Amino acid sequence: MKRLLALLLGGLGLRALLRRRSTAPVGPSPADDLRAKLDEARVEEPVPEAEPQAEPPVDDRRADVHARARAAIDELKGD
Repeated sequence: MKRLLALLLGGLGLRALLRRRSTAPVGPSPADDLRAKLDEARVEEPVPEAEPQAEPPVDDRRADVHARARAAIDELKGD
């Protein structure tokens, strides 16, 4: 009984292997079609560069940060 079952399973496995080997792709894959459509639809538009903004000097920024910190501390103290 075990030999018959092993022979049957072996035959089914061989059949599945041969069936898988014999099938050839029918046509181009849908993924390739979609990639081609995306490549056609893709349009490179130049991105305008933003003009660099002039930043205030470091000393002015530092003074502003300290002033805001002092104001926050005074507000927390309740003075």
